[in-house]
Amino acid sequence: MDKKAKILAVANQKGGVGKTTTAINLAAALASKRNKILLIDSDPQGNSSSGVGINMKKVRVHLYHAYASGYSASEVRIKSTIKNLDIIPSSIDLVAAEIEMIGLENRECRLKFILEPIINDYDYILIDCPPSLGLLTINALTACDSVVIPMQCEYFAMEGLAQLVNTIRSVKKTFNKTLFIEGLVLTMFDKRNKLTHQVAAEVKNHFTNQLFNTVIPRNVRLSESPSHGKSIIDYDKNSTGAVAYLNLAKEFLKRQRK
Repeated sequence: MDKKAKILAVANQKGGVGKTTTAINLAAALASKRNKILLIDSDPQGNSSSGVGINMKKVRVHLYHAYASGYSASEVRIKSTIKNLDIIPSSIDLVAAEIEMIGLENRECRLKFILEPIINDYDYILIDCPPSLGLLTINALTACDSVVIPMQCEYFAMEGLAQLVNTIRSVKKTFNKTLFIEGLVLTMFDKRNKLTHQVAAEVKNHFTNQLFNTVIPRNVRLSESPSHGKSIIDYDKNSTGAVAYLNLAKEFLKRQRK
């Protein structure tokens, strides 16, 4: 029997916490370790798509068409510029999918059904969720095996985290009995900032076994790479950002072997 891909949702309803950066660069880091990866851009802003070098003006069909027009996953996936990494891209049209799904039966399971035919083609599938807890995120949580939560060490971080954990619990109860939190990743980590360490300590206290040891530092090269349509590993593999995401991938893979 073919081995199914493990599906990860990269989620946090709070914007600006390094969610898309984590989705792109964890996917690229896993791909660099010879894993076959599919990245799904489930955010209508489409930043994961442009972040791996996809020119959406040249893309005819994308995730919206799989949700709304009956296109299969294999018809909407394309090769990215990164070796071993395919992407199902997104555009602002995806906003309409959320509205169009409201009256449909099994609307929370649409993405799960879309991915079923291609689940054996990959080692890992990563879904970049939108910064909200709407139907697109619910679909990602229903389709995935586990959730990676990037969070910034700032004042309101724990408050947003509580909402997300409640949503994960609801989805687990209703649609996805085996769903679990894969781990939390501290992003934009500034070791000189006292509040950063306070929030990190609080997260560690609440999520002792789920917090990744690897932290993602604030890094100029990491901020620059998306504007070049490259992952940080392709843009500057010696930068502190690239080293951090490669370490995160290594830590993630080690967890899978346990």
